[in-house]
Amino acid sequence: MNNKKTNLKITSIVNNLCSDKDYFEIFNENPHGIPNPSINNIKEIAELFKRIIFPGYFGDSSLVKDTMNYYVGVNLDKFTMLLSEEIKRGFCFECKKDKSYDSKKCNLKSEKTVETLIHDRIPAIRKMLISDVIATYNGDPASKSFGEIIFCYPGIKALINYRLANELYKLDVPIIPRIITEMAHSDTGIDIHPGANIDESFAIDHGTGVVIGETCIIGKNVKIYQGVTLGAKNFPMDSDGNPIKGVPRHPMVEDNVIIYAQATILGRITIGKNSVIGGNVWITEDVPENSKILQNLHRENNE
Repeated sequence: MNNKKTNLKITSIVNNLCSDKDYFEIFNENPHGIPNPSINNIKEIAELFKRIIFPGYFGDSSLVKDTMNYYVGVNLDKFTMLLSEEIKRGFCFECKKDKSYDSKKCNLKSEKTVETLIHDRIPAIRKMLISDVIATYNGDPASKSFGEIIFCYPGIKALINYRLANELYKLDVPIIPRIITEMAHSDTGIDIHPGANIDESFAIDHGTGVVIGETCIIGKNVKIYQGVTLGAKNFPMDSDGNPIKGVPRHPMVEDNVIIYAQATILGRITIGKNSVIGGNVWITEDVPENSKILQNLHRENNE
């Protein structure tokens, strides 16, 4: 084909692809010159976080007690540096149209956020994740050791990412928390929104197809199986017909609840403590404490 004709066709296609009417909604212009969040960097951040929380399990280096401080320190230092940069990029991604953008303020904001996470939140995250590992081990007779659960279980992998993302979400970091949880979603099939509030000793058995919505509240010592959906029944709309963001619309699950495979629980309802939800049920109303909901919708009381 003639090069001149080829160039003309390419130019025409490029002009068409760059027309205002086509790219207005999806074009990502960043007038401040700050790059977008890096997926590769965020993957590395998640990997470093696993090494910090569960030293000796992840990465290629061996670990003994005498080198623990060095190992954790090196990984924490790199984690801090990378996360600070990505949080800055996340803030800029959100405020790219703000003409009053100040790079120094943005840097200070990201550094302060990471400092709060490192000093105030990471010890608590580790405690929560240890409780998740113990709950998973105690709830699965097929598990051989805590190490097997940390290495192999998709539920723990999803929870490691979720617990980090949730703390960043509570620190008002934009986009980065969602990227972190969606990485685990892609790897495990477990979809946990970073805004969900999940207490300690949470166990996800098998896990594939689990969905936990943004405004879910889950208490202590809850166990769920594959295919469970904790979702919204409907979406409140504004006067223009657009969904209203941030409205509580997902279930609240109280302490000591078990939810079996493929159960679908929708809306801002409460599943009372000490209840058992059987497989393949559909629930859109409150469930009292100490209840047992079976597939045929028959309720039993455990009292």
